[in-house]
Amino acid sequence: MSTTSSLSKKIGYWSATAIIVGSIIGSGVFMKPASMAGQLGSPIWLTVVWIIPGLFSLMRALVYAELGAMMPETGGIYVYFRKMFGDFVAYLYGWAAFSVMNTTGVAAIAFVCAQYADYFLHLPRFDVSVEQSVVWHLPFIGDLHPLENFGVKSLAITIVAGLTWLNVRSVKAGSSFQLISTIVKMGVIAALVIGIFFFGNGSVENFFHAENPKQGGALLAGIIAALTGAFFAYDGWINITFIAGEIKQPQRNIPKSLFTGVIACIIVYVLVNQAYLYVLPVEKIAASSLVASDAIAVALGNTGGALVAAMIVICTLGAINGNLMATTRVTYAMGKDKVFLPWAGKEHKRFQTPGNALWLHGAWISVLIISGSFDMLADMMVFISWIAYGMGAVGIFMLRKKMPDAERPYKIWMHPFVTLLFIVFTAAFLVITVYNDVTNYLNDRQPVVNSLLGILIVVLGIPFYFYYRKKKKL
Repeated sequence: MSTTSSLSKKIGYWSATAIIVGSIIGSGVFMKPASMAGQLGSPIWLTVVWIIPGLFSLMRALVYAELGAMMPETGGIYVYFRKMFGDFVAYLYGWAAFSVMNTTGVAAIAFVCAQYADYFLHLPRFDVSVEQSVVWHLPFIGDLHPLENFGVKSLAITIVAGLTWLNVRSVKAGSSFQLISTIVKMGVIAALVIGIFFFGNGSVENFFHAENPKQGGALLAGIIAALTGAFFAYDGWINITFIAGEIKQPQRNIPKSLFTGVIACIIVYVLVNQAYLYVLPVEKIAASSLVASDAIAVALGNTGGALVAAMIVICTLGAINGNLMATTRVTYAMGKDKVFLPWAGKEHKRFQTPGNALWLHGAWISVLIISGSFDMLADMMVFISWIAYGMGAVGIFMLRKKMPDAERPYKIWMHPFVTLLFIVFTAAFLVITVYNDVTNYLNDRQPVVNSLLGILIVVLGIPFYFYYRKKKKL
């Protein structure tokens, strides 16, 4: 098979870096610190837990930088898995990417974007009786209410449709929007940090002092829970490999943009959290429903709510575009190989973009937005994504043995130590996630074992593989 396409190489180094930064930094920097502070109870650990996932994300990026530079083809992990494990495993990844990983994240970010835009728009919604009148019951999963928050959901779908249209029209327009939105995003976050440090009546003691720091088993459980949240906030760097076939000088620009983008995100996350801690003790961060708003209120007064809402809208718009732009390339590559809808593998005749795949993703994302089951979908996305990341690291060893003479413009720093460390960490993270999911399910803290449901959805795609493989042979 071949995923060779006629998509143009129009994405340069800065646009590639913007896609990485824009895909990673969404609402997490505003939403996650409060729950993490509650889980940890320590300002020192709160800082450390933002740094550790950042370094492991950089480690993951270095693993995939070697693959991206070695095989700069549109489709990313799908292409790599085909070379490593064969067509079947590559297909399963592609199906998982479409059904769970690459669409649920966009749906969640779009909903958050619309929710905070509603701060200014005051969108209409049905009364409670109408919202509860339509229920989609999913056995062993729970009930979904498609009419709930319908005004916000409609705006989220409109945002997805608009950015899909932009990316169908032009790769250059989509990448330019990403570059501009990322520059604005970084400016907004810089203004947040500088405003809090310069105008906030804070205390350096907040960086080190906690009233009731957790210890022993409680601290360990808190660290594990907080790591999961931080890893979700760091996800999105892989997007650059999906559009590798459209990047100028990919052998140089993929590793360079991955390193620059992930390092930039680590710095941003640590600085923002230090700004929060400067004006709010860790206990107040943990009790805050919107920590960024409370932190700005200390520095600038009661205008904080509007400022934070505007910041989140700006940040999430770039994240939606970056994820939409990149992730559809996996479905496009599968369609090109005719192991999925062949229609999805056709370029737009006029614009030379993967238009069909873009609209297919837009439609499925809209269904997920209507479902409103974002927490469950996000948990599934993280779990399945980490299985893929771990398999990619294992595949590095397979490719080095199978293709020892292949040109590798970039090689993983300190391989095999770094690669093995990442594999061990990934395996531990997956085991702990399943254990926590099962424990929460048995204790009635969640309606389904999210990780196992994610695996079930992946398995449900197997019949489609054999159908399209048989159809291809005819």
